[in-house]
Formats: sequence, C-alpha cells, structure tokens
Amino acid sequence: MTRTLSKSTLARPRTEDPRASTSKGEETRREILDQALRLSSELGVAGLSIGALASRVGMSKSGLFAHFSSKDNLQVAVIEDASRRFIEMVVAPALRERRGEPRVRALLHGWLAWSQQDFMPCGCVFMAAATELDDRPGPARDRLVANQRDWLDTLAGAARIALSEGHFRGDLDPEQFAFEALGAFASYAFYTRLLRADDATARVRAAFDRLLRDARGSRQKARVGGVPEPS
Repeated sequence: MTRTLSKSTLARPRTEDPRASTSKGEETRREILDQALRLSSELGVAGLSIGALASRVGMSKSGLFAHFSSKDNLQVAVIEDASRRFIEMVVAPALRERRGEPRVRALLHGWLAWSQQDFMPCGCVFMAAATELDDRPGPARDRLVANQRDWLDTLAGAARIALSEGHFRGDLDPEQFAFEALGAFASYAFYTRLLRADDATARVRAAFDRLLRDARGSRQKARVGGVPEPS
C-alpha cells in the first residue's frame, strides 16, 4: 500500500529533537506568564481569565487552555511566577548582604523596588490579590497565603538574626517587626494606588527607617556594626 505524503510532511525533518520542542514550549509559557502577570496587575488575579489572556497574547482560547487547562490553574501559575520573580529580585540579593541590619534593610527596600517594576503597571500583584482573594477560598488563595506567610517568616527571620548579631535591641519581637513592616507597605499601596499621592515613596521610606531605628534601640543610635544610619 502506497502512503501519500503532503508537501508539509515532506518538508519536515524525519526526526525532531524533543529538547527543542520542550524549550520552545517553556519559552512560550514564560511569554504567556509575562502578559498574565501584567494583566493581573491591571485587572486583578480574580479578574484574570483564559479569554482575557488569550486576547492579550493573541492566542486562541484552546491554545491557551492547553497550557493551563483551567482558570484556577492559570491564577495559581501567575502567583507562582510572581513568587519566583520576588525571590530573584528581593530575597536572593538581600541574602548576599551582611547578616543583621544590612540584610533587613535590603529586604525592606527591595520590597519597595519590587512594587515599582514595569511588569506590574498597577502595583504589587500580591497586595491586590490579598484584597481580592481574602474571602474567596480556592487554590489561588491558598497559594497566595503560603507565599505571604513565607515572606513574613523571611522578614521576621532576618530581624531575629539582626537581634542575635547585636544590631537590634534584645527585647525586639521579630514577628511584630514583620507585622509593622507589612503595615507600612500596605499603607504605601493605599497611598499610591487609591490616593495617587506623590509623596507615598518618601513616606514609606521614612516609615521603614523609623522601624529600623526603633528596632535598633537607644543604645545604638548612630551606627550598627559599621552600618551608618541613613540621612
């Protein structure tokens, strides 16, 4: 029996490197997630859908569905991608700083810089998602809660190390430090996104510096282990 081959079949090589296909698929997925994160910043994670993202990236819904299979999976993927970026941009650089206050300061100011990235045109996707998903049980909320607990634990852990290094006062509560840092950051998001306040960045920087001064205590006002207090 003779098999008829189309021109397109004849044009294809007989064998294809599966690694090339995988690499192309991963690259496509990364590009999709880039746009999904941007769209989530604009519309919110809860507002992110297969249809809305398909329109943004110029793909068919069925093509996009093949990557994520459901709206829930898409939302979780966006939160996970944002978490990966946050670790790369905020946590990893801070961990290269000296233990103690220098590392805590790097975490705080990296957090602020994170919220001003171009790929989140409407601000930190985690802060927006926290408002949207607080009363919406599901996998996206579960992933967000895990992400934010990890971040607060990281911040409290860095403050605890600063305490052990003698940079912070002995009676400091590291969990309270993380709580108050989150309060300052949430206020920054409110002032920036809702009030459109021009002085929001200056205010949150002042709040972070005040938090560090309080953590340092009266016994170390000017310098901490060779770290000058910011002007």
